[in-house]
Amino acid sequence: MSGVRAYVGLGANLPFEGLEGPALLAAAARAIEAAGVKVLAISNIWRSAAWPLSDQPDFFNAVAMVEAGQRSPRDLYMTLRSIELKFGRERRERWAARTLDLDVLAIDGRQGDFGEVTLPHPRMHERAFVLAPLAEVAPHWRHPIAGLTAAELLKTVPAEQRYRQLGPFPPH
Repeated sequence: MSGVRAYVGLGANLPFEGLEGPALLAAAARAIEAAGVKVLAISNIWRSAAWPLSDQPDFFNAVAMVEAGQRSPRDLYMTLRSIELKFGRERRERWAARTLDLDVLAIDGRQGDFGEVTLPHPRMHERAFVLAPLAEVAPHWRHPIAGLTAAELLKTVPAEQRYRQLGPFPPH
Protein backbone atom coordinates (compact mmCIF):
# COMPACT_ATOMS: atom_id res chain seq x y z
CA MET A 1 0.00 0.00 0.00
CA SER A 2 2.91 2.33 -0.55
CA GLY A 3 1.79 5.76 -1.67
CA VAL A 4 -1.53 5.60 0.21
CA ARG A 5 -2.31 8.93 1.78
CA ALA A 6 -4.07 9.43 5.06
CA TYR A 7 -5.38 12.66 6.53
CA VAL A 8 -4.91 13.28 10.24
CA GLY A 9 -6.62 16.00 12.24
CA LEU A 10 -4.53 17.59 15.00
CA GLY A 11 -6.14 19.60 17.77
CA ALA A 12 -5.36 20.88 21.25
CA ASN A 13 -6.83 23.34 23.73
CA LEU A 14 -4.89 22.56 26.91
CA PRO A 15 -1.16 23.06 27.53
CA PHE A 16 1.21 20.14 28.08
CA GLU A 17 4.69 20.38 29.63
CA GLY A 18 5.02 24.08 28.83
CA LEU A 19 3.77 23.76 25.25
CA GLU A 20 0.47 25.05 23.97
CA GLY A 21 -1.28 25.97 20.75
CA PRO A 22 0.91 26.00 17.63
CA ALA A 23 4.04 24.87 19.51
CA LEU A 24 2.19 21.86 20.91
CA LEU A 25 0.89 20.90 17.46
CA ALA A 26 4.43 21.22 16.03
CA ALA A 27 5.69 18.86 18.77
CA ALA A 28 2.87 16.44 17.89
CA ALA A 29 3.89 16.54 14.21
CA ARG A 30 7.46 15.68 15.25
CA ALA A 31 6.10 12.80 17.34
CA ILE A 32 4.11 11.50 14.37
CA GLU A 33 7.26 11.46 12.25
CA ALA A 34 9.29 9.91 15.10
CA ALA A 35 6.71 7.10 15.16
CA GLY A 36 7.62 6.34 11.54
CA VAL A 37 4.66 8.06 9.87
CA LYS A 38 5.94 10.40 7.16
CA VAL A 39 4.23 13.80 7.11
CA LEU A 40 3.83 14.80 3.46
CA ALA A 41 2.11 18.15 4.01
CA ILE A 42 0.59 20.10 6.87
CA SER A 43 -1.95 22.90 6.87
CA ASN A 44 -1.75 26.30 8.45
CA ILE A 45 -2.79 26.53 12.09
CA TRP A 46 -6.46 27.32 12.64
CA ARG A 47 -8.12 28.55 15.83
CA SER A 48 -11.69 27.58 16.57
CA ALA A 49 -14.22 27.71 19.34
CA ALA A 50 -14.69 24.44 21.22
CA TRP A 51 -17.18 22.10 19.57
CA PRO A 52 -19.86 21.67 20.63
CA LEU A 53 -19.95 25.25 21.92
CA SER A 54 -18.93 25.47 25.57
CA ASP A 55 -16.84 27.55 27.94
CA GLN A 56 -13.69 25.57 27.12
CA PRO A 57 -10.64 27.39 25.77
CA ASP A 58 -10.42 27.73 21.99
CA PHE A 59 -8.81 24.91 20.04
CA PHE A 60 -5.79 25.10 17.77
CA ASN A 61 -6.20 22.80 14.78
CA ALA A 62 -4.34 21.57 11.71
CA VAL A 63 -4.54 18.71 9.25
CA ALA A 64 -1.56 16.63 8.16
CA MET A 65 -1.42 14.54 5.01
CA VAL A 66 0.68 11.50 5.87
CA GLU A 67 2.00 8.41 4.14
CA ALA A 68 -0.06 5.48 5.43
CA GLY A 69 2.32 2.92 3.96
CA GLN A 70 1.44 -0.64 5.00
CA ARG A 71 -0.52 0.48 8.06
CA SER A 72 -4.11 -0.58 8.39
CA PRO A 73 -6.56 2.11 9.55
CA ARG A 74 -6.51 0.50 13.00
CA ASP A 75 -2.68 0.44 13.07
CA LEU A 76 -2.54 4.13 12.19
CA TYR A 77 -5.17 4.87 14.86
CA MET A 78 -3.18 2.95 17.49
CA THR A 79 0.02 4.82 16.56
CA LEU A 80 -1.78 8.16 16.92
CA ARG A 81 -3.46 7.06 20.15
CA SER A 82 -0.07 6.21 21.68
CA ILE A 83 1.18 9.71 20.77
CA GLU A 84 -1.90 11.26 22.41
CA LEU A 85 -1.12 9.35 25.60
CA LYS A 86 2.49 10.60 25.57
CA PHE A 87 1.03 14.11 25.43
CA GLY A 88 -1.12 13.53 28.50
CA ARG A 89 -4.41 12.87 26.72
CA GLU A 90 -7.13 11.60 29.02
CA ARG A 91 -10.45 10.31 27.73
CA ARG A 92 -12.91 10.83 30.55
CA GLU A 93 -15.84 12.45 28.81
CA ARG A 94 -16.84 13.13 25.23
CA TRP A 95 -15.81 16.53 23.84
CA ALA A 96 -13.78 17.43 26.94
CA ALA A 97 -10.82 19.81 26.78
CA ARG A 98 -7.64 17.98 25.78
CA THR A 99 -3.91 18.32 25.51
CA LEU A 100 -3.86 16.60 22.11
CA ASP A 101 -6.42 15.08 19.78
CA LEU A 102 -5.24 13.12 16.75
CA ASP A 103 -7.99 11.80 14.47
CA VAL A 104 -7.73 9.64 11.38
CA LEU A 105 -10.03 11.61 9.09
CA ALA A 106 -9.69 9.63 5.89
CA ILE A 107 -7.43 7.22 4.08
CA ASP A 108 -7.46 7.18 0.30
CA GLY A 109 -9.29 4.12 -0.99
CA ARG A 110 -10.67 3.13 2.42
CA GLN A 111 -14.26 3.39 3.59
CA GLY A 112 -16.12 1.63 6.40
CA ASP A 113 -15.50 0.46 9.95
CA PHE A 114 -12.04 -0.73 10.95
CA GLY A 115 -12.22 -1.50 14.66
CA GLU A 116 -12.07 1.83 16.52
CA VAL A 117 -11.86 3.76 13.23
CA THR A 118 -14.68 4.68 10.86
CA LEU A 119 -13.59 6.08 7.50
CA PRO A 120 -14.19 8.72 6.55
CA HIS A 121 -14.48 10.20 10.05
CA PRO A 122 -18.24 10.18 10.65
CA ARG A 123 -18.52 13.84 11.71
CA MET A 124 -15.76 15.50 9.69
CA HIS A 125 -18.23 16.94 7.17
CA GLU A 126 -19.87 18.94 10.00
CA ARG A 127 -16.71 20.56 11.36
CA ALA A 128 -15.19 23.73 9.99
CA PHE A 129 -12.04 23.17 12.07
CA VAL A 130 -11.41 20.00 10.05
CA LEU A 131 -12.61 21.07 6.62
CA ALA A 132 -10.75 24.40 6.39
CA PRO A 133 -7.28 22.94 7.01
CA LEU A 134 -8.08 19.79 4.99
CA ALA A 135 -8.97 21.99 2.01
CA GLU A 136 -5.45 23.48 2.23
CA VAL A 137 -3.49 20.21 2.19
CA ALA A 138 -5.81 18.26 -0.10
CA PRO A 139 -7.82 20.65 -2.30
CA HIS A 140 -8.85 17.84 -4.67
CA TRP A 141 -9.80 15.30 -1.99
CA ARG A 142 -13.46 14.30 -2.20
CA HIS A 143 -15.58 12.89 0.59
CA PRO A 144 -16.26 9.34 -0.62
CA ILE A 145 -19.92 9.43 0.47
CA ALA A 146 -20.93 13.07 -0.12
CA GLY A 147 -18.86 13.39 -3.28
CA LEU A 148 -17.85 16.95 -2.36
CA THR A 149 -14.42 18.47 -1.76
CA ALA A 150 -13.50 19.77 1.69
CA ALA A 151 -13.96 23.36 0.43
CA GLU A 152 -17.44 22.52 -0.89
CA LEU A 153 -18.37 20.82 2.38
CA LEU A 154 -17.07 23.83 4.34
CA LYS A 155 -19.69 26.01 2.64
CA THR A 156 -22.43 23.83 4.18
CA VAL A 157 -21.22 24.20 7.79
CA PRO A 158 -23.33 26.51 9.99
CA ALA A 159 -21.89 30.01 10.28
CA GLU A 160 -21.86 29.89 14.11
CA GLN A 161 -18.78 27.65 14.02
CA ARG A 162 -16.15 30.30 14.62
CA TYR A 163 -12.78 29.56 13.08
CA ARG A 164 -9.90 31.55 11.67
CA GLN A 165 -6.55 30.88 10.13
CA LEU A 166 -3.64 31.92 12.32
CA GLY A 167 -0.81 31.36 9.90
CA PRO A 168 1.86 28.88 8.91
CA PHE A 169 2.54 25.77 10.89
CA PRO A 170 5.66 26.22 13.07
CA PRO A 171 8.72 24.37 11.86
CA HIS A 172 8.62 20.77 12.95
